[in-house]
Amino acid sequence: MTKYDSPPWLARFPKSRVPAYPPHRGSMRVDAVIVGGGLTGCATAYALAAAGMNAVLLESERMGRGATGSSSGWVAEDPGISFVDLERAIGLRHARHAWQSWRRAALDFSALLRRLDIKCYLEPRESLTAAMTPEQVARLRKDQKARVAAGLEAPFINARAVASETGLSAGGAIRGRDGATLDPYRACIGLAAAAAARRARLFERSPVRRITFTRRDAEVHTAGGAIRTRRVVIATGFPTALFKSLRRHFWFRTRYAVLTDAVPAKVRQALGTRTTVVRDIRNIPNIPANAPVSDAFNKAEPPHVVRWVDDNQMLVTGADAPTPPPGQREKVVVQRTGQLMYELSTLYPDVSGIQPAHGWATDYALTAEGLPYIGPHRNFPHQVFAFGDSSQGVTGAYLASRILLRHCSGEMDPADEAFGFHR
Repeated sequence: MTKYDSPPWLARFPKSRVPAYPPHRGSMRVDAVIVGGGLTGCATAYALAAAGMNAVLLESERMGRGATGSSSGWVAEDPGISFVDLERAIGLRHARHAWQSWRRAALDFSALLRRLDIKCYLEPRESLTAAMTPEQVARLRKDQKARVAAGLEAPFINARAVASETGLSAGGAIRGRDGATLDPYRACIGLAAAAAARRARLFERSPVRRITFTRRDAEVHTAGGAIRTRRVVIATGFPTALFKSLRRHFWFRTRYAVLTDAVPAKVRQALGTRTTVVRDIRNIPNIPANAPVSDAFNKAEPPHVVRWVDDNQMLVTGADAPTPPPGQREKVVVQRTGQLMYELSTLYPDVSGIQPAHGWATDYALTAEGLPYIGPHRNFPHQVFAFGDSSQGVTGAYLASRILLRHCSGEMDPADEAFGFHR
């Protein structure tokens, strides 16, 4: 029977081993306060603590059980948008920096998890961004040429090689070599434990009620007390009620995901090596050349990401749409689960009839250019943000932690400008 609104990473984790951290109580002074206990917040807490900063992390519920626990667990090496569109939106220099930063973050994130020996089923995985129709092949070829011209690696793979490797009937694909897959919940709680081992203080069930500031510092208020700090890191993924004025920068959307029942061995043999993450590209309607990248996200057919879990189950994400009202969410998850299973069968006809084991959803915020905003905003002194990662992977969380560390330590990288609110 399908488990709806139940990501497998959370359902499979033993309840007796779920870590628990106390609520915040009392007053204190620290170097930095991180708000949000997902993958971005926990990676940032570790980064700040490892750099010698006195850091506190505040999570309103439980660590890793929000968007992180609902993610696909793909460490992608690119932000999941067209390079041509991004170059048009923010310029060649910023687009190149964004692509290079994303790839470097994918490699460094995997290296960090190995170095810390975090048990999260981390596996290196190549990827293929596949074009299914002649129009899509032409668009993908154009994007590949733009990447190569910008000095980025983007090998094009022909249809026969794609079919042999993935069992997919495609016209061609761009290969990515530096990605990985993992269990995002285990990665998150592993980073939280590593941060605590570095003397970061972590608090759960501690929602922030308000943030006040003076010219010199800020004060973060919870139900249990107040924390005075030089820097507040907001790692909640999108603006909460405390930052309503920033909501105008985003569109709020929901992505859906399905994990199938076990695929029979005979069917698996016809589906390639099962070691490659597959992403198709979206069908885009006629959109003016000067339109923001977000128009393609909002009006186009959503892409899918397909990867294997435990070598016998298929995980597919997609069917993105505007976030439904809370009262309709359960009904929409059931409907989108059926839709994704049908769409998976159009990509892989051999899986028709296999049932979904889990169907769930994750909310995200989308920016006009398709890249997250990571950094300060002029209206919020002493605060830095990580909002708007609409990619289909988890790499953006680690990338944000490095950029946020540089903002907190005052050692900025020029490439970080591509992710600023001012772009």
